[in-house]
Amino acid sequence: MNKKISLSSPHMGGSEFLFLKNAFDSNWIAPLGPHVDGFENDIATYLGNDVHVAALSSGTASLHLALIILGVKAGDEVICQSLTFSASANPIMYQGATPIFIDSEESTWNMSPEFLEIAIKDRISKGKKPKAIIVVHLYGMPASMDRIMDISRKYRIPVIEDAAEALGSTYKGQKLGTFGDLAILSFNGNKIITTSGGGALISRNEDWIIKARFLATQARDVAPHYQHSQVGYNYRMSNICASIGRGQMEVLPLRIYQRRKNFSHYKRLLGHLNNITFQNEPDDTYFSNHWLSTITLDDSSGRMTNNSLRLILAEDNIEARPVWKPMHLQPVFAEFPFYGDGTSENLFRIGLCLPSGSNLTEYEIRLVITKIKNCFETSSVL
Repeated sequence: MNKKISLSSPHMGGSEFLFLKNAFDSNWIAPLGPHVDGFENDIATYLGNDVHVAALSSGTASLHLALIILGVKAGDEVICQSLTFSASANPIMYQGATPIFIDSEESTWNMSPEFLEIAIKDRISKGKKPKAIIVVHLYGMPASMDRIMDISRKYRIPVIEDAAEALGSTYKGQKLGTFGDLAILSFNGNKIITTSGGGALISRNEDWIIKARFLATQARDVAPHYQHSQVGYNYRMSNICASIGRGQMEVLPLRIYQRRKNFSHYKRLLGHLNNITFQNEPDDTYFSNHWLSTITLDDSSGRMTNNSLRLILAEDNIEARPVWKPMHLQPVFAEFPFYGDGTSENLFRIGLCLPSGSNLTEYEIRLVITKIKNCFETSSVL
C-alpha cells in the first residue's frame, strides 16, 4: 500500500527547534514564559489593526473565555453558524446558554446574513435578544463580514469570529480575526500553523484580553498567597508550545502560498469534470488561505458520491473527509432552534475535503488528482 497521504498534517519549518531549545536551555518548561509573550506579539503584529492577543491552550478555550467576557450566562441565547466543527458550539453549552443555529449561504458556505437577521428578529419577538453571534470562516473562506457586522451593529449584538481555520485569510484586504468584537484562532496539529495544541483570543479591547489572561491562569488575585475571588480556568499556553508557534509564524506566508497552490492544482486539473465544483472565493475581495481544499460532487445518477469517492481514495491510503456535519443535525444539538433553507445540509450531503497539507509533494497531489479522474472516467461508463 502507498504511504499515507494525510488530509492536513503538521509541517515544521526548521527554526522551531531553535526556539524550543532556547526554552529548554533557559529551563522555561512551564505554563507562561517569554515565548508566550513573544508569540502573542508575533500574532498581534501579523494581524495588525491594533489587536491584542492572549495565547491559550486551545481554540475551544478561547471561545469559552470570549463568551464569559461578553457576559453570557445560563438561560441566554447565542447565535452560531451551523456548518462548523462542534467546538464552535460546545462553549455555549459550557455556559448553560442556548445555541441558535444559522444556515449557510451558497457563495461562501458560511453564515447566511439573511437568516441571521431573520433569527435575530424572531428571537427578539420571543423576548430573547441573543447575547452574541459566532461566525465561522469555514476552511479558510471569509464570511460576508460587511453584512454580518452591519447586522451586528444594527441590533447591538457583539460578534465573535471563529477564525480557527482562517489565519492569513483576508476580506477586502483586512485580515480575518480583526473584524469582530472578539476572535479566536486554533493552532491544533492540523491547522495552517501549529503549536501541537493551542489557540488564541484576539480583540482590540485590551481590557478584555487582560481579563482573559487573568481568567486563564486560574483567576489568581494579586496576593502573596493563593487567593481567588472568581472562578478561573487552566487555559494558558505553555512556553514550550509557544516556542514552536514562534518558529511557525516565520513560515506562515509560505504555508498560505502552499495551501493555495494545492487548491489551484485541484481546480486546474479537476475543474473540467462536470460533477465537481469548488468552494471558490466569490470575488476578488475574498482571499482564502484554502486551509482545506473542498469540493462538492453532485452526481444525479448516484454513481459517484462524496462517500464513495472517499472510500475509493482510502483504498490507496489517501485521506479525505466529508465536510462538517451541521450542528443542527447533531444529536447533542437537535433540540435547539435552527433558521435556514437546507443549504448546509446539502453541502454536507455532497461535500468532501481533499488532502491539503502544505507538505504535500507534487507527486502526492498528482496521485490524488489522477485517482479522482480515474474514478469519474470509470463511473461514466458504468
